[in-house]
Formats: sequence, structure tokens, C-alpha cells
Amino acid sequence: MHLLSMIERYLRNSGVAPTRFGRDAVNDPRFVLDLRNGREPRASTAERVVTYIVHCNAQGAR
Repeated sequence: MHLLSMIERYLRNSGVAPTRFGRDAVNDPRFVLDLRNGREPRASTAERVVTYIVHCNAQGAR
């Protein structure tokens, strides 16, 4: 799954604002907006985001 698609699904399901997500996941409140505008993150950044989403989903499932 494409990273932006994964993020958009997470945002939709969690109700988290894009700026809050970016700040919490990678310390960049513009991260989601930049991705929507074509930014390509480094592999290490993408991995941090996926790890963050998996962690948050696991926390919510408890």
C-alpha cells in the first residue's frame, strides 16, 4: 500500500488532524500536506510513519 494511502486511511479512521499526525509521527506538522503535494519521504521516514501507525492501531485495539 502506498504510504499516503495508509496515512489517509489512518486519519479517516482515527479522526486525527493531518498536522497532529505529522507532528506526532515525524515531528513535522506539514508532513501530510507535503506528501499530498508530491513530496517523497526518505525510506527511514516512511518506516517511522508505518511503525507509528502500527503502534497507534495496536494501542486502539486494546
